[in-house]
Amino acid sequence: MKNSILYLVAFLLLGAGLTAQKISSQLENKVIQWRQEIHQNPELSNREFKTAEKIAAHLRSLGIDVQTGIAHTGVVGLLKGKRPGKTLALRADMDALPVSEQNDLPYRSKVKATFSGQETGVMHACGHDTHVAILMGVAEYLAQNNDFAGAVKFIFQPAEEGPPQGEKGGARLMVEEGVLENPKVDAIYGLHINSATTVGQVKYKSKGIMAAAQRFVIEVQGKQAHGSEPWMAVDPILISAKIIDGLQTIISRNSKLTKEGAVISVGSIHSGIRFNIIPKSARMVGTVRTLDEDMKQLILRRMNELVPQIAAAYGGSATVNISETAALTYNDPALTQTAVKSLKKALGEDQVVEMRAVTGAEDFSAFQEKVPGFYFYLGGLIQGNTPEEAPSHHTPEFLVDDAGLIYGVKAMVQLSLDFLN
Repeated sequence: MKNSILYLVAFLLLGAGLTAQKISSQLENKVIQWRQEIHQNPELSNREFKTAEKIAAHLRSLGIDVQTGIAHTGVVGLLKGKRPGKTLALRADMDALPVSEQNDLPYRSKVKATFSGQETGVMHACGHDTHVAILMGVAEYLAQNNDFAGAVKFIFQPAEEGPPQGEKGGARLMVEEGVLENPKVDAIYGLHINSATTVGQVKYKSKGIMAAAQRFVIEVQGKQAHGSEPWMAVDPILISAKIIDGLQTIISRNSKLTKEGAVISVGSIHSGIRFNIIPKSARMVGTVRTLDEDMKQLILRRMNELVPQIAAAYGGSATVNISETAALTYNDPALTQTAVKSLKKALGEDQVVEMRAVTGAEDFSAFQEKVPGFYFYLGGLIQGNTPEEAPSHHTPEFLVDDAGLIYGVKAMVQLSLDFLN
């Protein structure tokens, strides 16, 4: 009994003393190099073939058990500690965006691809390249310092930005294919680089941190006529404009914005082919973002009511089809409380900042629907810039500072060691 107690005390002291501070500059340099290589060779959702090969080869070189082809191109690595215990999952998304890069990085992307039938540039315009490189670095550190209990499951996820039309993909498909089983995952952590957050700093929020997101498609039917005789037409472009205006009244007049934020945005509208022809139809595609379930249901109900009625008022017809793309990204309160302590240990008390919820969305929420999860933001602000000057995510000018990557490695390592030990 005495020996058992001494062993337990020693074990607890060991776990309490583990820190992520002693991460070598050699590993930091590797992480930066991986990031730049991935940035220069981006791949669109469900097409992350070379990225997956690079990740799998690295994990295998560390002696980690590797599965590939999960949810098309996903890679999962399992690293076991030296004692039985819980299983923690760490997630990084791999996909790039159909954006043509416009900056002066020496490793900027010149890749072209076809997206939705159009040729486009391809760019890591949201920082997923940094997420992959960070998690590869975490895997290397933990594989070389595996004196922990339980296991770590490294989840490299495709198609966070959404799979191509007509395909399945992303976190939800990984969950369907059993990524949280064998062994069963007890909790999951994820991060996102942020171009407007100071390097060395992380931001978090308990409970809802990112919005639920829906994709909608509105099809408007009118009557075609010569552009010189609009009275002979039922103009679907005019109807579309009235619908867009009506959608915004749902936000400004139906949504209780003092409770939570909400957004309806039309991101694409297509109609017509010639300057002097009023076309027969129009098509709009957009997104809804909400941070409250009741508000979400009200907004979706009002969209279904308003859209056909507005079209009918102008002599046409319209249908609206709404599909879920991501649930609310919800940080488990108890897990958040312990995670914040780990982040402060790794980065310093002043570097861990509480934030307000944002209307961006993340399919990391699909994992959080099944197991407790914690998701946070990592600083990547370019040195010398103010947050207001930072290029926005999803734009051709997007930039983040490689100096922020090591803090992501430290944060994830510390979170892992503290959770498992």
